[in-house]
Amino acid sequence: MQHIFRSFYLRLWLVLLAVLALFPAVAMAQQVQPQPGKQQDLAIATHAAPPFAMKDADGKWHGLAVDLWRGIASDMGLHYHFVDTDLKGMVQGVADGQYAASVGALTVTPSREALVDFTHPYYTTGFGIAVPKAPPNWLLLIRNFFTWNFLQAVLLLAAILLLVGFLFWLAERKANTDQFGGKTSSGIGSGFWFSAVTMTTVGYGDKAPVTWLGKAIALVWMFAAIIIISTFTGMIASSLTEGRLTGQIQGVSDLNSASVGSIDGSAAQDWLDEEGIAFHAYPSIEAGLAAVRAHQIDAFVYDRPLLVYRMRDGGEGKGLRLVPGTFGRQDYAFALPQHSAMREPMNRDLLTRIESRAWAARLKQVLGRE
Repeated sequence: MQHIFRSFYLRLWLVLLAVLALFPAVAMAQQVQPQPGKQQDLAIATHAAPPFAMKDADGKWHGLAVDLWRGIASDMGLHYHFVDTDLKGMVQGVADGQYAASVGALTVTPSREALVDFTHPYYTTGFGIAVPKAPPNWLLLIRNFFTWNFLQAVLLLAAILLLVGFLFWLAERKANTDQFGGKTSSGIGSGFWFSAVTMTTVGYGDKAPVTWLGKAIALVWMFAAIIIISTFTGMIASSLTEGRLTGQIQGVSDLNSASVGSIDGSAAQDWLDEEGIAFHAYPSIEAGLAAVRAHQIDAFVYDRPLLVYRMRDGGEGKGLRLVPGTFGRQDYAFALPQHSAMREPMNRDLLTRIESRAWAARLKQVLGRE
């Protein structure tokens, strides 16, 4: 009998301990998964990312994402307050139960999806590449006349003309003293002049070889000059246009040979890693754009709409331009705890709002054609 009672009490204690162990989990579930309509003051994480999340002088948050959240929260009867955190905290804080949701320019990525659940995307975009503005073409052309490549081409051509002119002088200096005679410098100069006008097919007729050796050299030089002038024309044209191409980033393929900047821990970092592009980490968009202006890096890669807004309205785009086109793909969404009860009703409200004309007009007003 004692054995039976002892077994009964042991089982009773085990059941009681199991029930007590459930209380923290229930409390955490209530914190992570707030129910719509409950009068709770929810902590909502956000981070400054104009024009999606901005903080005014009075400390009030606004922006495309924040205002969209406000409308949805009002429809759902949610009570909340915003908490400023960093990009990492917007994801990890929701996963840890510190925040009920994260609102802002938060990109859906596989690594983040493993920690939290996302609503339907409210905005789809891609990455932009900010680079220095190129000087006008005519200025580049003039500047490239003084490049080392152009000077090399000219010096090499002059050396060949001088060598051929020297050969003409050797062949003609005794038998043709009227045209190639006189002092050594004068005779070689006449040979240089003759080789130049022959190569360019100008042929002034003021000088001509009279010896069989001079005529043979002239004949060989005429045919060789056709090849040489074509080659040097290409070299000179290349040296003049090289500055328009070198260092000018036109797309993703050009980033492999450029010095690139981005923000560590961002979706842009994941995209650059996938493309195999190394980058320098900067703490903010402002710091990255400043580095491009100072020619510390060749390009700064980040969310295109954020770059568009900063460079247009923030006054930070002076001397910079965006490479045409959008690269990669980004879906902005709200982050919620996994298996959140808010997700379904929030998705229904969100889809209704982003498909409205009012949302399209707001996007056009804030982002323009972007």
